[in-house]
Amino acid sequence: MTEVTRKLEILRAAMAELGIYALRLRGVDWFSWATGGGSSVVIFTSETGVAEILITQERALILTTVIEGSRLRAEEAPENFEVLAFPWEDPGAAENFVQQNIPFSREIYSDRPQGVEKALPLSFQYLKMILSPEEIARYRRIGRLASEAMSEAILQAEPSWSENQLAGEGARSLWRRGLDPALVMVSGERRSSLYRHPVAGEDRLGGFAMMVFCARASGLYANLTRFVFFRPPTDTEQRRFECVSAIEAVAFKNSTAGRPLAEVYHALAEAYRERGVGEEIHRHHQGGPTGYLSREWVASSSCPEDWRLSAGMALAWNPSLPGAKIEDTVLLTERGLEVLTLDPRWPSFQLEGRARPELGMKI
Repeated sequence: MTEVTRKLEILRAAMAELGIYALRLRGVDWFSWATGGGSSVVIFTSETGVAEILITQERALILTTVIEGSRLRAEEAPENFEVLAFPWEDPGAAENFVQQNIPFSREIYSDRPQGVEKALPLSFQYLKMILSPEEIARYRRIGRLASEAMSEAILQAEPSWSENQLAGEGARSLWRRGLDPALVMVSGERRSSLYRHPVAGEDRLGGFAMMVFCARASGLYANLTRFVFFRPPTDTEQRRFECVSAIEAVAFKNSTAGRPLAEVYHALAEAYRERGVGEEIHRHHQGGPTGYLSREWVASSSCPEDWRLSAGMALAWNPSLPGAKIEDTVLLTERGLEVLTLDPRWPSFQLEGRARPELGMKI
């Protein structure tokens, strides 16, 4: 049984159990999941793509326009799906098709509901977040390529480079490996201590640089952060790096199957407090499960009790302090955590039995 066939069977069984007549999946995340790694992305900044998926017990359809139809049939749509391409001049054509083919009295659920449609229940979110063996194999490859692209780009940097120049090298390294540069964020020495989301600008890098990737392929996100120093780190900089590494280790220790996401957040909050930096947790989110979105959920104290970690989920925690941050994408397995985004060529150190990235040095 192919991955896509298995997913359609699981979806249809869940639909039958809950009395759902049809599913409308509009997000680029769900498109990639349902098609086994296909893509409906044209504009990177949109959470919905150039096609949507419509599933009933009898049919699995991709609804798009004639602009995209032939390409989607040839390159993105598995044989399980029919591709229906409507005139691009008629923006309501797909909606009219659904209304004409789905009885008004029947329940329609959607990841992004409109009108009388209902939101997907949490059980469907788990279907997307708990990865199959095929997805895990793709994820390992994506994580390796993303970490290699990071190493290649950031170790080319010079103190005189602008943040934009380094961001450009990061995007180029990702594109060369077939990865979407969904996010390439860079800050130099001055802005790293000022902002938690320092979108690249014209500042010179100076004494060090931070680069953040959200790299995407087959719909899956590999998230990672690295620093390169062009001078020896100060004692304060080194202590901050050691602090965020220790806080991340607390997140890893608490990342176990069945653990409520809110509990992991509370453990992180305590780790910040114990190190005398309790307020810093409020200045940036700490990450959480990743996968077909850069963050499927974000950990916080208000996460519902039924938001729980499970084996087969990917996670990306990112504790931070002014001028310090650590982040990798890991897989939660029955045996523990597997780091997916560590380039073996990048210097690392052992922390509680796990290899973690060092500060890069180019002195």
